Amino acid sequence: MSGMIGFTDNYQDRSTREGYQFEFFCERCGNGYTSSFKHSVTGFGGRLLQMGGDLLGGDIGRKASELGWDAQWMRDGNRGKTWDKALAAAVDEMRPHFDQCHRCGEWVCGQVCWNGERGVCVNCAPKLDQEIAGMQARAQVDQLRGKIEQVDWTQGVTYGQPVTARCPSCDNDSGGGGGKYCQHCGTPLAAAPEASKFCGQCGTKVNAGQMFCTGCGSSTA
Repeated sequence: MSGMIGFTDNYQDRSTREGYQFEFFCERCGNGYTSSFKHSVTGFGGRLLQMGGDLLGGDIGRKASELGWDAQWMRDGNRGKTWDKALAAAVDEMRPHFDQCHRCGEWVCGQVCWNGERGVCVNCAPKLDQEIAGMQARAQVDQLRGKIEQVDWTQGVTYGQPVTARCPSCDNDSGGGGGKYCQHCGTPLAAAPEASKFCGQCGTKVNAGQMFCTGCGSSTA
């Protein structure tokens, strides 16, 4: 087919019974570029004949309607040749939007993915200003991470004693952060010096780390 180029292996047919239209995609970023809609003479004329025939009625209307159906049938029957011409015209129209990288062979959009200074796609030769901006941003993140790690963010957090994740009184989430009291009921937690634990069977006070109650021998786990 005359005028055909390689990026036509990456397109979608947007044609309808009214005419032809195609969308071509960049093989790198996927951006799409749509050709102008070209009306089909047989398709549009066939519809007019059908509509006119339905309005006229009688033998004249019936013949007009039949001509309309025949015109659309001819359009579908000749779709191969007509469609090829429409695609070739769309290719010629969309050609300025694409460049082929002669290093990797991909057809890419000239707006985003083409490095005009190097004559190849940005995969093969990234644009230096974009790369510098990316490296600067990554360096800023790394430097901020280092500065943040130098700050003591644990002030006010009790971490020298075991922290109770669930309140022994109301069984809700204690609130985290090493707080001394439950956020739901205010019960002192294990991290607090005044916190106490009692046997659920006999009420005897149980010390930290004690596996069994000294009053009744029940397990404190």
